[in-house]
Amino acid sequence: MATTADNGAVDNGGAELSDSLKTFGAVLKVLREEAGLTQEGLAPRMRYSAHYIAKIEQGRRYPPKDLPGRAEEPLGHIASRVLAAAYRSLTRRTGLASWFHQWAGIAEEALSLYAYECRAIPGLLQPEPYIRAIFERRLPPVTEDRLEREVAARLDRQRIVEQRPNTEFSLVIEQAVLERNVGGDQVTLAVIDHLLTVSRRRNAEIQIMPLRQEDHCGVDGHMYLAATQGHRRVGYTEGQRPSNLLTAPRDVQRRPLSVSPAAWADFLGRAAH
Repeated sequence: MATTADNGAVDNGGAELSDSLKTFGAVLKVLREEAGLTQEGLAPRMRYSAHYIAKIEQGRRYPPKDLPGRAEEPLGHIASRVLAAAYRSLTRRTGLASWFHQWAGIAEEALSLYAYECRAIPGLLQPEPYIRAIFERRLPPVTEDRLEREVAARLDRQRIVEQRPNTEFSLVIEQAVLERNVGGDQVTLAVIDHLLTVSRRRNAEIQIMPLRQEDHCGVDGHMYLAATQGHRRVGYTEGQRPSNLLTAPRDVQRRPLSVSPAAWADFLGRAAH
């Protein structure tokens, strides 16, 4: 099964660093240092955040396709060509598709991120007990060491809600997801407490969709939507097997990506806090 769920029970892009990603990151770091730039100095000239540059240099994020082109102005033409060649040589780990690395990077740089979930708590909102309840139940089971790395990776990814205070996070979760009681009463209580804590942040709005909702446009399934700094609109979907990064305008235009959190909730059918 080649899926990389943002809320489910597989590696989220930071657990096992591939040699090729670490090599690409090392190349970028050397080229940056040769140009006499810090991560903080390079980031705005490439229209990324310093945190995102750091993740790529560490081999913890799959670099976006346009990175070599963006690097030409601050690093030079030769450096851009070197990065383009390094990008083409990247290998992908079995079971971890490149589009999830790209989606994780897009989410980190987004001006707004919207999510509607009807299956599980979104990955960005999962407290550690819930993460463990999901990961420990998957088949085939993994080693204890890998489990710990994957839990740590997911918790690390959640930091973007704090690190991106100017990014608007609006998430609608089905009431049934909470009532499913994954992991038992104590885990569900931890989830509720965590949702309440995150919802107090000025950049986050979390709403619960009632079980009974006549006007509900989310019946076709979950939705993840992002708006980037370049006014690009991107969607993400995942299933039992196929998962997709949606970048083509015809695939994204039917989703209410450019709306406010209130209009987003209205689109689904007014959710109650």
